[in-house]
Amino acid sequence: MENINWADLTFGYLKTDYNVRSYYRNGQWSDLEISDSEFINLHIAATSLHYGQEAFEGLKAFKGKDGKIRIFRMRENALRMQASSRGIMMAEFPIELFEKAVVEVVKQNLRFVPPYESGASLYIRPLLIGTSAQVGVKPAKEYLFVVFVTPVGPYFKEGFKTTPVGIFREYDRAAPHGTGTIKVGGNYAASLVAGEIAHSKGYSAVLYLDAKEKKYIDECGPANFFGIKNNTYITPLSSSILPSITNKSLMQLAEDTGMTVERRPVPLEELATLEEAGMCGTAAVISPIQRVDDVDKNQSYIFSKDGKPGAVSEKLYNKLRAIQYGEEEDKYGWTTII
Repeated sequence: MENINWADLTFGYLKTDYNVRSYYRNGQWSDLEISDSEFINLHIAATSLHYGQEAFEGLKAFKGKDGKIRIFRMRENALRMQASSRGIMMAEFPIELFEKAVVEVVKQNLRFVPPYESGASLYIRPLLIGTSAQVGVKPAKEYLFVVFVTPVGPYFKEGFKTTPVGIFREYDRAAPHGTGTIKVGGNYAASLVAGEIAHSKGYSAVLYLDAKEKKYIDECGPANFFGIKNNTYITPLSSSILPSITNKSLMQLAEDTGMTVERRPVPLEELATLEEAGMCGTAAVISPIQRVDDVDKNQSYIFSKDGKPGAVSEKLYNKLRAIQYGEEEDKYGWTTII
């Protein structure tokens, strides 16, 4: 613990003291249990291993200048996990129990909350898996909910700096009306090949187009996409995009600072008219895009010639961070103080 260099943390895994668990058996969830084990005992025929009955969430806790620890928008994560459960036929984890588990796991690991202005935060990972032993393709009867924490640095090692992203039409992240709108591991497994190709070519992420027509922008591998033009915040509307809680928050902030917000299909060619573009999500908050390379068409859309983030992206980034760290009034009730 004493050897943690907070400033050099990556977005990885570091062992902490405790995790919190609940089991679904005989139609009901158990009381929360605190465990110091990093492992789970799983049957070889568990539905999570064979049929992908697995969903997860990601949220963060921040230590403010005032020394208080704030968890950001955990109710939204609880609701989204319930939506994921409905999408792949899992038992829904109760919202109040989810919030209680998240608060408890942070309290049990207070010494791992990174200090203020370290550039790091405490990442909170709730996980829900089917545990029933069966080989038929049908929903499990038993489930495990577990939430653990780990201190992390920025998701993109560059932090709040512009990076290039690439379009690779050969790959899709999720199909229309498939599992793209829910947070399940299969979506991320489907993005690994294209993601590695992108990284090998110097891109921070893949910008996916819609799987049906390849005409519209969907989202980036690890985050939602947004663009700025004419004092308007534009983000894609699609049947295969994960509803980002960070994006939802940024839309609210943009609206409250006098911007117009448009959530609609965004044609690929509209990239040429955007003044700024970025990726947003829990892990990165905002990762501004330097340029988008349409690799197949040998065409580039440039948003930052000097490598600096756009003024609107920077304003929204700073405003959201100020709420997360308690430096600005949370008039939305987004944070929970531990």
